[in-house]
Amino acid sequence: MLTERIATSDRRIKALAGQADIARRLQTMPGVGPLTALAVEAFAPPMENFKCGRDFAAWLGIVPKQHSSGGKERLGRVSKAGQRDIRQLLIMSAMSRLNWMGRGSISGASWLACMLARKPRMLVAIALANKMARMIWAMLTRQEDYRTPATAIAA
Repeated sequence: MLTERIATSDRRIKALAGQADIARRLQTMPGVGPLTALAVEAFAPPMENFKCGRDFAAWLGIVPKQHSSGGKERLGRVSKAGQRDIRQLLIMSAMSRLNWMGRGSISGASWLACMLARKPRMLVAIALANKMARMIWAMLTRQEDYRTPATAIAA
């Protein structure tokens, strides 16, 4: 009975995400599923409110705090201020993408593989979530689907 209700809810979420243009566009990014896409559409303000992708990531709370002075840049922990639900969903999306990396879908020469070799897994997931937030901002402000980095360079 509970399994049936969960399956019904999943089907409804997927149907809603397929109908909404923003949610459909966001799902073209690897790691972003229907729930994350709908959460961004529902909870995030219009992207025109943010000057750049870093501002959107800061609104979500996935950028490091700055303790800089005298020209010396010192970055601290992630601020965790801002929209909690989208932040958590993006971090889970990043973790799922890292799990796919273990299956060989991401090349060993990528920045992600290099960072994973020297940093803890959760820190890499937060860095990837930060990058995903910036890409979401770019996709929604330019009204474009996700393009792989190789495709984006060629365009």
